[in-house]
Amino acid sequence: MENLLGLYEKALPRGMDWPAKLKMARQLGFDFLELSVDESDDRLFRLYWTKEEKRRLLQYIDAAGTPIMTMCFSGHRRYPLGSRSSEIRRQALELMEKAMEFAKDVGIRVIQLAGYDVYYEEQGEDTKANFLAGLKRSVDLAEKHQVMLAIEIMDTPFMNSIQKYMVYDRQIQMPWLTVYPDLGNLSAWGNDLEQELELGYPRIVAVHVKETKTVTDSFAGQFRDVPFGEGDVDFVKAFKKLKALRYKGPFVIEMWGDKMKDPMAEITRSRQFVLDKLREGGF
Repeated sequence: MENLLGLYEKALPRGMDWPAKLKMARQLGFDFLELSVDESDDRLFRLYWTKEEKRRLLQYIDAAGTPIMTMCFSGHRRYPLGSRSSEIRRQALELMEKAMEFAKDVGIRVIQLAGYDVYYEEQGEDTKANFLAGLKRSVDLAEKHQVMLAIEIMDTPFMNSIQKYMVYDRQIQMPWLTVYPDLGNLSAWGNDLEQELELGYPRIVAVHVKETKTVTDSFAGQFRDVPFGEGDVDFVKAFKKLKALRYKGPFVIEMWGDKMKDPMAEITRSRQFVLDKLREGGF
């Protein structure tokens, strides 16, 4: 397969150090690792690492032969761009620039930005306007640091389709703003996968491969911790469409190891499941 296959950092046990994580990702057959900067204190603090700490990570990357090509930046759940608090919005932009600097220093190409205006606050027209203003500033930072910013299609209605992403794409019209679809999230909201992928194809820079269960009138859906093969995502249909569109970008398997009895065995099984579906899809 020409396309690179990455692994989300949170699939691995949290207690592993960086040399072990990078080595394990390579041993499990992945081309790269996707870094997580979520809303927890310890992961947000990564953005404030010193130059020496970043150089040490680069040494680990070189020793393992496993690059970190993408960053999943969900810290904006805690510090959202759309917040009604001017101080929280200030912190959100500070974290955004720190993420850009971190990416530039360690060779990360793409920062995946969570598509939330707010998460813990009540949404309103003002939070949507704040989000747009913050997104415009974030894209300016991406241009400054020459790092691609990609909005993830999410598990909430605010940004649950590529169609909704395109509304912001048309308003900003900058090459540094792109989309990073999550096949599981797209599927769970009942979107037409083929139509969505065709709409967004010129702007897609990476694809999350995740299993989910569909939202219905009587079920809120399940957006994480669904083992591959036990959900509702039609991966073959999605992969066939991406192949027809001549997609050459990376796929990243997104899963969480914290609830698994044997994470390594489950990652191995999941990787084989995804590779089989990719082959069925023509990759």
